[in-house]
Amino acid sequence: MHNPLLKPFEQAPFSLIKNEHFKPAFVAAIEEARKEIDAIITNKNAPTFKNTIAALDYSGYQLDRVSSVFFNLNSAETNEEIQKIAQEVSPLLSEFSNDITLNEELFKRVKTVYDQREKLNLTVEESTLLSKRYKSFSRNGANLSDDKKKRLREIDAKLAKLKLKFGENILAETNKYQMHLTNESDLDGLPEGAKEAATQLAKSKEKDGWLITLDYPSYIPFMKYAKNRELRKELSMAFGSKAFKNDALDNQENVLKIANLRHERANLLGYKTHAHFVLEERMAETPEKVTSFLDELLTKAKPAAQNEFYELEQFAKDLDGIERLQKWDGAYYSEKLKQKLFNLDDEKLKPYFKLENVIAGVFKVAEKLFGLTFKEVFNVDKYHDEVKTYEVYDDKNNFISLFYADFHPRPGKRGGAWMTSFKSQFRKNGEDSRPHISNVCNFTPSTATKPSLLTFNEVTTLFHEFGHGLHGMLANTTYPSLSGTSVYWDFVELPSQVLENWCYEKEALELFATHYETGELIPMELVQKIKASAAFQEGMATLRQISFGKLDMEWHAKNTSKIKDVKVFENKAFEGTQLYPDTPETCMSTAFAHIFQGGYSSGYYSYKWAEVLDADAFAYFKEHGIFNKSIATKFKEHVLSKGGTENPMTLYKRFRGSEPKIKALLERAGLLSV
Repeated sequence: MHNPLLKPFEQAPFSLIKNEHFKPAFVAAIEEARKEIDAIITNKNAPTFKNTIAALDYSGYQLDRVSSVFFNLNSAETNEEIQKIAQEVSPLLSEFSNDITLNEELFKRVKTVYDQREKLNLTVEESTLLSKRYKSFSRNGANLSDDKKKRLREIDAKLAKLKLKFGENILAETNKYQMHLTNESDLDGLPEGAKEAATQLAKSKEKDGWLITLDYPSYIPFMKYAKNRELRKELSMAFGSKAFKNDALDNQENVLKIANLRHERANLLGYKTHAHFVLEERMAETPEKVTSFLDELLTKAKPAAQNEFYELEQFAKDLDGIERLQKWDGAYYSEKLKQKLFNLDDEKLKPYFKLENVIAGVFKVAEKLFGLTFKEVFNVDKYHDEVKTYEVYDDKNNFISLFYADFHPRPGKRGGAWMTSFKSQFRKNGEDSRPHISNVCNFTPSTATKPSLLTFNEVTTLFHEFGHGLHGMLANTTYPSLSGTSVYWDFVELPSQVLENWCYEKEALELFATHYETGELIPMELVQKIKASAAFQEGMATLRQISFGKLDMEWHAKNTSKIKDVKVFENKAFEGTQLYPDTPETCMSTAFAHIFQGGYSSGYYSYKWAEVLDADAFAYFKEHGIFNKSIATKFKEHVLSKGGTENPMTLYKRFRGSEPKIKALLERAGLLSV
């Protein structure tokens, strides 16, 4: 069979790939990778860094390429057939991964090199790779007895399937729900753009009236603006009860199985809990440090959050006689209060944030900071017509990266926003192989009368994901496994979160925030209001993030084998961080994809952890000018280009001159006076 995935390819050949190519490509690429591993094991020469550690890192290149194409499509352009293939190939990949880490002969060679590390005169990057490679064996069962190795394989295969199933259920639930409205009064309060999008969605499904779904561009405007409280409640309950209905798409059993298998796996490897296992390779180091960090933030945020909630409840009572604020009231009355306090309405801002202008703006910011230029190209193969492609060059006209951008929701695309790569950066045989990076988002699409106009929140999301993108694009390392975003998980959000800060600055907004019809620059009074409102309800927002971090730690820093009821367990975890009354029909855990499907298990705290880093880093820029070239160059050289080649705190201190201080975050969030 002619299989485009099994030929060497630079750009992913999307138009040539058919679903039936994937499984044979995985099977063949795994076989090829096995041969490469066997060549390392059977090498008659004594183990060296080059013939063992480096060879191992460069092995499996074709398999990595096939995997990146397939799993990115499974997130951004999936269908039932692709999901079925994912269920079939995930255990194969899990088994192959275990075949490497549990191979005694291979581990022996790695250990030989590791034991000689003091005498080898390695570079910092080589030393990091050696340590990482040795740990990847010891932390994944290389020292276990045969029966325990067998059990580890079983656990990993089960986890691979369960995590996929968890995500499939959420996507199916999201796609299944529709609120079909035929009475226009039910849309009272909704902005014209949101109404038009709802009409367009209904037409696409051959229905009259308006359709509201659980996709963010549809869900959020309705929750924020719709006057009809009962409909807001219905939508909120549908969103909050995803995969929590005791039916075929229910995730309660999957949650318990995933948590228990992770705990068993950690115990098998000699760790007290899954969190102890994960955090050994994080800046935070231990569950105790994470809990202490979250508790320190909680003492600052909780009084502020309670005051803000009381103010919001009083406002809703005075305005509409609401006696008890519920979850479906929060966004609606927060928006009303924000408008009252700051006279700032997302709808007034949206005309200044046409998607194409914001893209041009983030490119301009990258140019001013890092000397990058982005050239749209039309000869790159794409997986969907909506995807835009760009070639990225530095100020010396060197090719830096290929960049894919995919911005609107579709039925085959999971919710949220993320950065990923189709090819990592690395150096081999004197050649610098440049990366192929992708940003995927779910922004409000254009309508018959309006282009895609972003809310300010969507603007910050675009900058956030682009920050991750820069981390991938500017990678400058030798080994693929240390490149780009391959860093400690609680460091990975620094480049993304720090870039959001430019969205609030006059100098940056002036580059792109122009009215899509008149070309008028965003009025400075609106810029001042954006800045003034930045800390609005920051206590509540911080408390919410802390609650998610604590729920994550409850699931992963304890023995979960005795848990019978997911909802009861979750409510206990949320004690001390809850502001709204509980709704028994909803559950966070069953749709908490970050920790049960994505890579954030025992790591959700890292958003707030990275906020400390980003606030401290941006304070440095503010001190010397937000487009200060020398500070931007330091950030590029010591953070963005270095990937995981050194300890992140070492890199951060090299950039900043000192460890980060929590003060900048508390100051920015308006929590210092609390």
